[in-house]
Amino acid sequence: MRTGNTTFSGCPDPKPIPAEAEHPDTTFRVLPMVSAGRIWVPYPLEQLAPLPSGLGGVDVYVGADGPVPETAAAVEFYVLPYTFDREPLRRIADMPELKAIQSLTAGYEHVLPYLPDGVALCNGRGIHETSTAELAITLTLAALRDIPSFVRGQDAGEWRSGFYPALADKTVLIVGYGAIGEAVDRRLTGFEVDVVRVARTARASAHGPIHALAELPELLPRADVVILTVPLTEDTRGLVDADFLARLSDGALVVNVARGPVVDTKALLAETTSGRIRAALDVTDPEPLPADHPLRFAPGVLISPHVGGSSSAFLPRAQSLIREQLARWSEGVTLGNIVVGPSTDSGRQRSG
Repeated sequence: MRTGNTTFSGCPDPKPIPAEAEHPDTTFRVLPMVSAGRIWVPYPLEQLAPLPSGLGGVDVYVGADGPVPETAAAVEFYVLPYTFDREPLRRIADMPELKAIQSLTAGYEHVLPYLPDGVALCNGRGIHETSTAELAITLTLAALRDIPSFVRGQDAGEWRSGFYPALADKTVLIVGYGAIGEAVDRRLTGFEVDVVRVARTARASAHGPIHALAELPELLPRADVVILTVPLTEDTRGLVDADFLARLSDGALVVNVARGPVVDTKALLAETTSGRIRAALDVTDPEPLPADHPLRFAPGVLISPHVGGSSSAFLPRAQSLIREQLARWSEGVTLGNIVVGPSTDSGRQRSG
């Protein structure tokens, strides 16, 4: 387990998780820009109306399933379609005038290998907090109350009554206290739980104190439920390893709505197969999880197919962010949500 500048399980000393991973738009800035260059957006223009005045031409590119505009060479602002398909990312190479990219995902490690030097990258902060936090609570409750068993019982015509764990009176450890972590915290209000918050560095919050990542070894044994909401960086890849899991008490539940590689799948499989801990996973490594992967059949494991952001809450928030960014662009105001900027190349987060 790697925490802050402390090393466990023989891992090399990690670099601190960059502050912008949890607080986009606080570190990176680019100069205000006004331009007549082209803009690509992934939604019909009537859905984004009214468009601000002062924009250059705006073209619609929905991704691999749609036509490709012939204006790539003039594009200066590119709003990526909401997909992990690589085809829209490969289009970046055809945009020599590109100045800024807007991703509609919260994590952005998949964009970095395609990001040209000097181009600003904005993430989807503000889009996914609601939906992802909702799913984190859903997975937690479903795993604790063993809803999958009830579904199987219904299919089998069985009445599976019994005594099941409640969320009430549990200690919930939120690892990663950016916008999604805070949204999870807000939704835990009323569940009568003790919430422990962990981020890269210790600080205060409106909901209570936030512990530093380096404190995890002391905090893990207290946790009944661990909810992972960290970004995937070089420092969080494999964070949940055998040592991390070994520190959890018997019966603990690990909920991952972050990224699959944050968890060491082999270590998780060993612990869940033994029945010592449980897991509820919206993301896995590999992903998609093969049909015959042993994690699918491990006891106490609940898996959803990376749908944290895929709900009816997505589209209105995504379109609202695009409208706001287009307005900023047209007015020459610095874009919001900048996580990588042209003057901060050394701060890039690579996926490794």
